[in-house]
Amino acid sequence: MHSKTANISIDSGRSILQVLEKMDHEGVKSLIVNRDGQFLGMITIGDLQRAIIKGHSLTQAIDPIVDTHKIYAAENDDIEGVKAKMQKLRAEFMPLVSASGELLDVYYWQDLFEMHQSEAREKIDLPVVIMAGGQGTRLRPLTNVIPKPLIPLNEKTILELILDQFCAIGCSRFYMSVNYKFEILKYYLDNLETKYNVDFFKEDIPLGTIGSVSLLKDKIKTPFFVSNCDILIDQDYRDVYDYHVRNKNKITIVAAVKTYRIPYGVVETGENGSLTGLSEKPDISYMINTGVYLLDPELIHDIPENEFYHITELIEKTRGNGGRVGCFPVSEKSWTDIGDWSEYLKYINKGS
Repeated sequence: MHSKTANISIDSGRSILQVLEKMDHEGVKSLIVNRDGQFLGMITIGDLQRAIIKGHSLTQAIDPIVDTHKIYAAENDDIEGVKAKMQKLRAEFMPLVSASGELLDVYYWQDLFEMHQSEAREKIDLPVVIMAGGQGTRLRPLTNVIPKPLIPLNEKTILELILDQFCAIGCSRFYMSVNYKFEILKYYLDNLETKYNVDFFKEDIPLGTIGSVSLLKDKIKTPFFVSNCDILIDQDYRDVYDYHVRNKNKITIVAAVKTYRIPYGVVETGENGSLTGLSEKPDISYMINTGVYLLDPELIHDIPENEFYHITELIEKTRGNGGRVGCFPVSEKSWTDIGDWSEYLKYINKGS
C-alpha cells in the first residue's frame, strides 16, 4: 500500500459500518478503496449515507457501492484540471492513478488551495430555530450560573459554533426559543463583535421539544431547520436539505449511526426455548435522533398553541396524515452531544 495513503485506504470487503468507523477515526469524509491490494475507487460519506437511506444493512460490504469512475486524476491531467475536478466533486483529496490502474500519489486539498478557499457550492438561506429554553440540568453546576447555550467550548460558546455552522451555508435568519436565564443570553449576544440576526421568542412555561415553535406560524414560510442548543454535527446541512427536497419529506430527522457493544454473550432462542444462535459480546447499531431536524413550514400549524408538545408527537401526527418523514444518517463521531458531561469534557480536552 502507498505510504501516503495508508490512513485513508480501506479494503472493498469491509462493511458500511466499518467504513464509517474508519472515517471517524481518521477524521475524513472519503476513503480510497482497494481490492486485493490494487486501487479500485473511492467511497465518500455521501455514498454511505445514500446506501443507508436506501435500506442497505450496516453489515453489508461496500464493494457494490464503490465509485470506480469519477473521483481520481489520471497521469496526464494538468494541475488546474485536477483542482477544477476537486472543486466540482467537493473532494478533500484525489488519487492520482496510472493508465494501468496503479495508485501513484494523492493530491490533498490543502496542498492545492489556499486555506480560505472552499468549494464552490450554492448557499441556502433557510430559517433556523434554536431550542434554548431548557435549564441544562445535565450540565449543573455550570448551568446554575450561565444558560446552556453559553457553555464555553475553548474560544467560543456552543451557541456561536452552531450559528457559525449555519451561517457558513448561507442561513442568516435565526429564531431562538428561550426561557431560563434569557437576559444573560441576550446580553452576551448583543455584546459580541460578530453580530447574528437572532429573534428571541420566549416560553413563559415549558412547552416541550417543539411546542414553542407554534409562536412562529406567521414568521416562517419556507422549510426551516430546528436544532437543540447543545448539539454539534460535522455535516454540511445543504446535503440534508437536498435529501429533504428530493424525497418530498415533510420532516427530516438527522440521525447518527451509533454502535453499542453488549458486554455479554447473547443467545437467540426459538420455539420451546431451543437455541437458534449465539454471539459473543456483539456490537449492535442503532440510528439515534440527534436533535436536528428540517421541517416544512405548514407543520407549524399542526403544533398546538400554548401546550406542552414534543417533536415525537409532531412526527407521529405527520405520519398519520400521510406525510413522509425521512432520516438522514451521519456517522457516530460526527455528532457530539455537548449537553452530556462526558462528551463535553471529551470535546474540550480534544481542543486543548
